[in-house]
Amino acid sequence: MDIGIVALQSIVLAVMVAGLLTLLVPALPGLVIIWIPVLVYYLVTGFDLTAIILFIFITLLMIAGNLIDNVLMGGSARAKGASWLAIGAALAAGLVGSFAMPPFGGLIGALLALFIVEYVRLKDWRQALDSTTSMAMGCGWAVVARFGIGVVMIALWVLGEFVIKR
Repeated sequence: MDIGIVALQSIVLAVMVAGLLTLLVPALPGLVIIWIPVLVYYLVTGFDLTAIILFIFITLLMIAGNLIDNVLMGGSARAKGASWLAIGAALAAGLVGSFAMPPFGGLIGALLALFIVEYVRLKDWRQALDSTTSMAMGCGWAVVARFGIGVVMIALWVLGEFVIKR
């Protein structure tokens, strides 16, 4: 086996594992960090049929995993009665906060925006807090889901490289 390929595989796997660990911090793009070395690896080693199929699945998992945050967080808040306006404000504040105060600014901004909009709308801080707590729980479940998706992404690449052996 070529030492260059072994070194490349080792680097790719190390970056993927680092990306997996960043999934424990809700604001970091861990799935993208896992996906990029796979792309680079296949660009360097070539895309055969196995690589194309695996890369498609890994890409779809990355996209789904990045969307699951919004679904789980917004869905949890909506289940507790949060308005669509509050959820939209939370998503916008989360996006702005992610860039303004990484790594936790997005989460803090989203939760704060949801609480403020719900408090203004309902004039009841307990109900606003209930919706906000529910969104925070959705965030926790999103971390679990993204971590699982990250493990599957890594497992698919490992399966392709070390079991199927292109």
